[in-house]
Amino acid sequence: MSTYENTVSQIAGAYSGLQRTEPVDSKTESEQSRFLTLLTTQLRNQDPMNPLENAELTSQLAQMSTVDGIERLNKLVTSLIGSQEITDGAALVGRGVLVEGKGLRLTEAGAVGGFELGAAADKVTLTVRDASGLVVTTIELNDLAAGSHNYMWDGQAADGTQAAEGFYTVTVEADADGASVPAGTLEFGLVTSLIRGSGSADLQVGTLGIFKLDDIRQIL
Repeated sequence: MSTYENTVSQIAGAYSGLQRTEPVDSKTESEQSRFLTLLTTQLRNQDPMNPLENAELTSQLAQMSTVDGIERLNKLVTSLIGSQEITDGAALVGRGVLVEGKGLRLTEAGAVGGFELGAAADKVTLTVRDASGLVVTTIELNDLAAGSHNYMWDGQAADGTQAAEGFYTVTVEADADGASVPAGTLEFGLVTSLIRGSGSADLQVGTLGIFKLDDIRQIL
């Protein structure tokens, strides 16, 4: 395990210190019921001199079968997607992730955070502030591509002293060729549980709240 991975694991450790019944598809049943009702009515009221041809009856029955098959296929696909989301979400329990947020928690092992860039940047400046809003330190990074990035802070303040363990806030500024680049901060959290909702699986990320899988920017 690399020094980076070991540190992230230690930080995550500090954070960690801290039968389903399938519903009846009434829509599908309703559509089939209406189709059968119409077909039965058609057969009952057909002209005796011009009865419904076998081929036509077979065609209508085939249409009902096709509709039923499509509905079943849609339910199967939805079920498979939901199952995959649950599997993916369960695999994240206990893992550290980055989600949108401005917080930065300093532990004995240090702190880890992240940010997103809307475009490539020549220079990125992260400003760390304490609870009073006073600047504790700045972190500068260069030549970064668009997308999400993570960073680590050992807790050293700008004056060379060691900052106290606790919560801080971070802001980010990014530039490319002298022009501002869209950027946002990401916060580190530990996935503590999986919440199964209607048609989706949500993640409880410690005290940060509930997030969807798509909200996870990085897995550390």
